[in-house]
Amino acid sequence: MGGSGSRLSKELLAEYQDLTFLTKQEILLAHRRFCELLPPEHRTVEESLHTRVSFEQILSLPELKANPFKERICMVFSTSPTRDSLSFEDFLDLLSVFSDTATPDIKSHYAFRIFDFDDDGTLDREDLSRLVNCLTGEGEDTRLSASEMKQLIDNILEESDIDRDGTINLSEFQHVISRSPDFASSSRTGLVGACDHPHVGDTQVHFHMCGNLQNGSPKRGQFSHII
Repeated sequence: MGGSGSRLSKELLAEYQDLTFLTKQEILLAHRRFCELLPPEHRTVEESLHTRVSFEQILSLPELKANPFKERICMVFSTSPTRDSLSFEDFLDLLSVFSDTATPDIKSHYAFRIFDFDDDGTLDREDLSRLVNCLTGEGEDTRLSASEMKQLIDNILEESDIDRDGTINLSEFQHVISRSPDFASSSRTGLVGACDHPHVGDTQVHFHMCGNLQNGSPKRGQFSHII
C-alpha cells in the first residue's frame, strides 16, 4: 500500500489507526520521525515501509537516548531475525504501546518482556538484578552492594512470587502492576506528542525507584515502586 509520495495514504492511515492506540495525526508524525532516519532516496512511502533502521539510528533519538532500557525496548519490538533493526511498523508498535491510550494490560505485558533480559518468560534473580542496575546505574556511588541487592531481590520475590517458585511470571508481575497507579501514566514516550521537540525527561519509560533503595535499607513493598 501507499504511493510514491512522502505521506501515508488515507487507507493505510486508517489501517494503522485500527491496529494501534495512535491517532492519525500521531501516526503521520511517527512516519515523519522515522523517515528522518532514512537516507533521502528511501523516504517515499513505498521505500519507508520496506526499509529497516538500525538500533544505532533509533537510539540517537533524544526521546530514547537517556532511557536505561533503550536497548531492550528496541530488541523487544524488533521483528528482524537478528533483532538489530526496526521497520516502520515495529517503530509504530513501540510508540503505540507507550502511548497514553494503550491499556494497562498491554503496557504491563511489554514492560515484562523488556525486563525479561534472557527472554525465558520469567523474571528470575538475574533479570531483577539487571533491572535494578539499569535503574541505579553501575557506578561505584550508585550501585547496590551484593548484600543490598540480595536483600532487595529477596523482598521483591517475597512480595511478588505468589507460587513460590523463585521467579516472577507475567500474571504475578501484572498483579504487582495493578497496585501501582502511576504505572500507566509513567510508561509513555513523547515521540508522537504534540510537541515537535519534547523534553527527554517527559519521554523516558519512567520507572520510579523509592528513596530507600539507595540508602542501604531496601524494604518490602518496593517492587511496585521500582516499576
